[in-house]
Amino acid sequence: MEYLSGKAMEEINEKNMNNEFRPSGTKIKYVYGPVPSRRIGRSLGVDLVPFKICNYDCIYCQLGRTTSKTMERKEYISPELILRDLHDKLSSGDKPDYITISGSGEPTLNSSLDEVISKIKKMTDIPLAVLTNGSLLHLSEIRKSCCEADLVLPSLDAGEKSMFKHVNRPCKEIEFDEMVEGLIKLREEYDGRIWLEVFLLGGVNSLNSDVMKIKTRIDKIKPDKVQINTVARPPAENYALRVDYPQLVESCKLLGDNAEIIAGFTGQCRYDQSSISKNDILTLISRRPCSLEDIARGLNAHPNEIIKYIDTLISNGIVEEMRHSGKIFYFCKKTDTGRSPKC
Repeated sequence: MEYLSGKAMEEINEKNMNNEFRPSGTKIKYVYGPVPSRRIGRSLGVDLVPFKICNYDCIYCQLGRTTSKTMERKEYISPELILRDLHDKLSSGDKPDYITISGSGEPTLNSSLDEVISKIKKMTDIPLAVLTNGSLLHLSEIRKSCCEADLVLPSLDAGEKSMFKHVNRPCKEIEFDEMVEGLIKLREEYDGRIWLEVFLLGGVNSLNSDVMKIKTRIDKIKPDKVQINTVARPPAENYALRVDYPQLVESCKLLGDNAEIIAGFTGQCRYDQSSISKNDILTLISRRPCSLEDIARGLNAHPNEIIKYIDTLISNGIVEEMRHSGKIFYFCKKTDTGRSPKC
């Protein structure tokens, strides 16, 4: 428990005596990884909402279509459960580069965001990042919560309303100008680092004219970094195409001196002994094609951990993907003998 503060240790010991922490044999559910992040190294993810609860339905999302599109803010997962999982994960001794409020939906929809962030900061000295689509930063209470983090990672994929609605497919209550104003206000109130992600898509928002519209907004937001990304994994929609590297370089020049390309990360990540393996995935999908959510549910693992293994299996020619009714399914590629290859 060397990554937990002394104060946190005292609280944990007291709760353990009162049986307020994890019952014996219960699996960690709301904390996953560390997983390799193209932006911040080894990231220990913290889920604040269940799978695909979001107020966007981005056409490029690697987790597929949003299944619960909502603007409702409530305590989807209690801080007690989240902090219990984080305590147990940190106790394993595998120190990540960051603890990241992120996961498989929009974390700012959890009404206990402020409590979770403040208690994590008291629990450990590991830097804390918040990964958000930025849609709710116009709300002062959310900006106040994010200001407690060491790093905020919002996104901006469009420079105008029509492109915003096409790429991000937000809830109808979200106004583009209000969303951008929230990013501007965060910069005015926050002394920490803001790294703004811009996700470019071939034939959608990657023309120089589109990029320059985004730059006009970025100049007002004034982030410390602009991080340019593109499709690396199967997106929610098959028309969300990857931008080739030369075009990314050109866009990077247009977006200014603090812009960098983060697409194409090839880092590695260690997994602990209890993590799922590639063979676990192969055993599951050799029986029938499965979606990312199917695999995660079947193996009781987080989708963001599963996708790392899927990437490797696809690149090695062991697994293939197919689309059906707008959903991505994975299956074992057959060899000439009709058998699935071994991992």
